Amino acid sequence: MEPVFPFPVVVPDRGRGTLTHELHRQLRSAILDGRYAAGAALPATRQVAQALGVARNTVTTVYDLLIAEGYVLPRRGATAVVADVVARRERRVAPRPVGAGDARLNPLWQTPFLRPGPPRDLPERCFRLGIPDHRHFPHEIWRRLSAQSLRQWSRTPFAYPPSEGIPALREAIAQHVAFARAVACGADDVIVTSGAQQAFDLLARLLVTPGRTRVAVEEPGYPPVRAAFAAAGAQLVPMPVDAEGLCVDALPDDVGVISVTPSHQSPTGVALSMRRRRALLDFARSRNALVIEDDYDGEFRFGQRPLDALQTLDRDAQVFYVGTFSKSLFPSLRKGFIVAPGWARDALITVKHCADSHSDTITQSVLAAFIRDGHLARHVRRMRPIYAERREALLAGLHGELAPWLEPIASEAGLHLAARIREPTLAPAIFARVQRHLPGAQSIAEYALSPPARPAITFGYGIIDADEIAAALGRFRASLDSL
Repeated sequence: MEPVFPFPVVVPDRGRGTLTHELHRQLRSAILDGRYAAGAALPATRQVAQALGVARNTVTTVYDLLIAEGYVLPRRGATAVVADVVARRERRVAPRPVGAGDARLNPLWQTPFLRPGPPRDLPERCFRLGIPDHRHFPHEIWRRLSAQSLRQWSRTPFAYPPSEGIPALREAIAQHVAFARAVACGADDVIVTSGAQQAFDLLARLLVTPGRTRVAVEEPGYPPVRAAFAAAGAQLVPMPVDAEGLCVDALPDDVGVISVTPSHQSPTGVALSMRRRRALLDFARSRNALVIEDDYDGEFRFGQRPLDALQTLDRDAQVFYVGTFSKSLFPSLRKGFIVAPGWARDALITVKHCADSHSDTITQSVLAAFIRDGHLARHVRRMRPIYAERREALLAGLHGELAPWLEPIASEAGLHLAARIREPTLAPAIFARVQRHLPGAQSIAEYALSPPARPAITFGYGIIDADEIAAALGRFRASLDSL
């Protein structure tokens, strides 16, 4: 006979305590231990009695005791259910003072700037950064390729795919970046990652000697980059950013790794000038330093011809090129990649294998076919004029009715723009109005380790239409009259 409870129940021998007491003890212990889940329905008394070989009155008495004690909740016309008592019996711990950590945990993971912020409750159409528009995505094509991939997968023996990614996707990525960004690489140079953030984590593990390696990061800059290198034990060296991007002349001689977003600086949006690109590579070569190039949304260009990627200009195998499909396709795809110099490839694959030993086959196969068949290139071409229209609407408002308060920062790529506040003393009042009228827009201080010298606002335009942008900026402008 099938067991009636989701845990074993032992009926005691005669002469070893009362049967009712023993059954009650076992059921109560299972509820308190969480082995009998809250909300689970108790089996009927007749069923329990038959399964355990005991009198039905005994089972009824046990159930009545559990109900009286609050471990079980009766229901009219239905069997009783287990009460939620586990949370109530958890040991109460005295609240720790702010900033205090638990000695049993690695202090690093209690660092405030590493902790993720609470999720933001934002409307679907807003100025949030880094989110592409789902309405224009070729969902039907993706579904068809997914079905094909599943059919192929069902006909192949189960196996563990290589941790560096399946060959078809690495080949497709190599062709894509060669066409889109003139990045010279082959399939063997590509390591597929779970988004760009895993790429940063892997590179930090590979390149950082804890307590010794100094890593230059942009200030302000992308927080997950700082988090990855800090978690690996690096000494962070915040570097200023101006209208030409990272201030290369300010780099200390002893930095071993430089992380940079040259195509579209995160979050200011400026591009690293050609003069500084060459200076950065010269610096790295003369000091045996390494460069991590984060090209997170370089597919979307709205100005003149894009500047060559650092990896394209590199002649000394100093650059690790990081890309992602979160902006060109969708974030939940969780696919990024690293184009690594040949001398570091095997070691990087070893790091990837230790952190994430095997890649997924199905999603990688779908993405490989999506790129190989030209769908990615067509989707980017289709989205570029849509994003361009939104960008122009945002710039029109910033240069027009908002010009007395905001100064746009020059940018020709990506899915967001930034604007400095002309009068810093008004920043608190302006940010309060931003939160009310421009949901999703952020202070640039959220990307900085210390308060920026000039406060600024970042505006994403990936998921908000041009007319919605104009309307929101109009309401924001009206709210500024009181200033």
